[in-house]
Amino acid sequence: MPNRPKISVIGGGNVGASCAMWAAQKELGDIVVVDIPDAEQRIQGRLLDLAQCSPIERFDANITATSDYTHIADSDVVVVTAGLPRKPGMSRDDLIETNVKIVKSVSENIKQHAPDAVVILVSNPLDAMVYTAWKTTGFATNQIVGQAGCLDVARFKTFIAMETGFSVEDINALLLGGHGDTMVPLPRYTNIAGIPVTKFIDEARLNEIVDRAKVGGGEIVKLMGTSAYLAPAAGTIDMVEAIVRDKKRILPCASYCDGEFGINGLFVGVPTLLGAGGVEKVIEIDLNDDEQKLMDASRDHVAELVEVVTKMFPELA
Repeated sequence: MPNRPKISVIGGGNVGASCAMWAAQKELGDIVVVDIPDAEQRIQGRLLDLAQCSPIERFDANITATSDYTHIADSDVVVVTAGLPRKPGMSRDDLIETNVKIVKSVSENIKQHAPDAVVILVSNPLDAMVYTAWKTTGFATNQIVGQAGCLDVARFKTFIAMETGFSVEDINALLLGGHGDTMVPLPRYTNIAGIPVTKFIDEARLNEIVDRAKVGGGEIVKLMGTSAYLAPAAGTIDMVEAIVRDKKRILPCASYCDGEFGINGLFVGVPTLLGAGGVEKVIEIDLNDDEQKLMDASRDHVAELVEVVTKMFPELA
């Protein structure tokens, strides 16, 4: 039997378990989920539940739940969802300090056990965590990438579909920049079946939809009291599929920029060619003056996050 691709997920919470579910459903390969020893029994239960879906959903996959990082050896892709959500009263810097420690420890294990894997970061604050993983592993920049844009664009497309009544399958959209308030909307590059979106939605309403996409995560938290997990995981597995199946997809990802869009040495959301080589190319597009100003502001915000990381952890500078 030919070897299947191997996908490892670090962190078996809602996002990690949902990543395993989407990957299994798409039959992308064998799946390993790693969590801390205290959570191992719970994760084993979740993945046993998932394995019992296989006769119904008709997928073949070896599914492993463990606290032992040796099981991630020979992974094609490692997805990192580990980290704590921001709690009431917790400052941004407190969150960064806590999650850098977690992602740093995870990255050391990835470096030891899966040095050839492409690593996808999902942990927040996303832009700072991608940088942390890169510095800790010492991996080439094509092996490190962050998921945020796939989720943000999915939210944007969903809201456009709700507004127009057209199928999400015909909506093409692009958002750049950091995750959250500093993302850069690009209505000029947004269309429905090739027809500019402004044909169907006026500028004022479109701006409202963009603003809703920016705070899409917060809207979910207010409604159900916890962070989103199905859509973040689906966006992540879109990236995993592009890599393990060498699909050459152009997806909005937090990728390393070396001069593109006027950004140097930072991981920022940009159109990214994903394939078997991981990040195979950053696709640079023309921005007008207003769009470039927004991109510059997003770059500066990411740089501020990285500066916080390097001040707290000088070894990551």
